[in-house]
Amino acid sequence: MSPSIDPLILGEAADWMVQLQSGSATDEDRRAIAQWQGRSAQHAQAWQRAQAILGDFNTVPAAIAGDTLKRIGRKKPLGRRQALGLLLAAGPAAWLAYRQVPWQQWTADQHTAIGEQKNLTLPDGTRVLINTGSSLNIAFSEQVRRIELLKGEVLITTAKDGAHRPFIVQTRHGTARALGTRFSVRVGEQRSRVAVTEGAVELLPEHASQGVIVKAGEQGAFSADGVAAVEPLDVSALTWENGMLLAQHMRLADLLEELGRYRAGVLRCHDSVANLTVSGAFSLRDTDASLHLLQETLPVKVSSLTGYWVTVEPR
Repeated sequence: MSPSIDPLILGEAADWMVQLQSGSATDEDRRAIAQWQGRSAQHAQAWQRAQAILGDFNTVPAAIAGDTLKRIGRKKPLGRRQALGLLLAAGPAAWLAYRQVPWQQWTADQHTAIGEQKNLTLPDGTRVLINTGSSLNIAFSEQVRRIELLKGEVLITTAKDGAHRPFIVQTRHGTARALGTRFSVRVGEQRSRVAVTEGAVELLPEHASQGVIVKAGEQGAFSADGVAAVEPLDVSALTWENGMLLAQHMRLADLLEELGRYRAGVLRCHDSVANLTVSGAFSLRDTDASLHLLQETLPVKVSSLTGYWVTVEPR
């Protein structure tokens, strides 16, 4: 496990790194940076982490890097210092995940930033609502209408197609083929989840030869190797469409993980309150209000080092 580093030191490392990369750094600045590194082991570790992060980030083409920095922010773009500071504070595990994001996600046809939702009408009239932090490609041909969902979640209302082309959502785990349908698809690390409100969807895992039909009022999940048991539709599965999270006896840690999808930065849950159960309706469009509601109704407090580093802990 990597040793923790004082967030204030991480912030100083971000400041020094941005100054060094600004093009206006002087010899005096470089001497000051060297002295700063020598203050303690934590200072040296923070600088090493900053060098590793910025070294990798500088390999990203400028246009993509600028777009990526903009998408880290929820209400407004983050500056380079803020973005670097956030990645430093998030730690090696989060940075490793960031490095492993496939390039195709950065260059996809459609993106949404953290906390953003986007309505899209496709050439055939199909309507797509793209949820927070999502990316996808659109590939229509004479034979098929296809969406490649690289990351995140979509809600799709398919239109009739005069050419009788199938409508398919492709994820890393397989495909979901619409059968005259309104449905959502959410892609995760281990499996993709589908919720159907109208019509039906055929789920076909990548390594399976036969699909499974999920009907209106049902939901199912599939990995590359198979489909999990089809279940009745969870009424909270699609409340995100209206900017709400409906919790029914949900673990606090799970609720915060879901809220964290809709806000920039790190949202942490202290282990001692992780298993508290929560019920209620929480805004996804104003996650600060949702955190305040938790603080008012549970024996917890919300501590914030910055707007991008928040912990829910015992009161």
